[in-house]
Amino acid sequence: MADFLKNLEFLSGKPALKRIVKSKKKFNIVRVCLEKGLEIKPHPEPYAVFFLVLSGSGIFTKNVEEVNLKKNDFIFIKADEIRGIKCLENLVVLGVQDGH
Repeated sequence: MADFLKNLEFLSGKPALKRIVKSKKKFNIVRVCLEKGLEIKPHPEPYAVFFLVLSGSGIFTKNVEEVNLKKNDFIFIKADEIRGIKCLENLVVLGVQDGH
């Protein structure tokens, strides 16, 4: 157990991932810190993911839809769906991936 928001690290130009739990073939939990202005271009991934915004805000892409999310908002994206993020301010996200 630990403070999930302790020792946040923002890297210039790329996401800072901290693996919290890696379960064999079930799920993975990560903390992702994204610097203001960073954009992860829309792309498909072979796994489903649940994102919960812990702080900051950003525009999340789900297929062709763009949704502005802020603290306590969440989104679920199915496997093989297009996903992306544009950070409007420093963003901290809890990500839960299926164990693909």
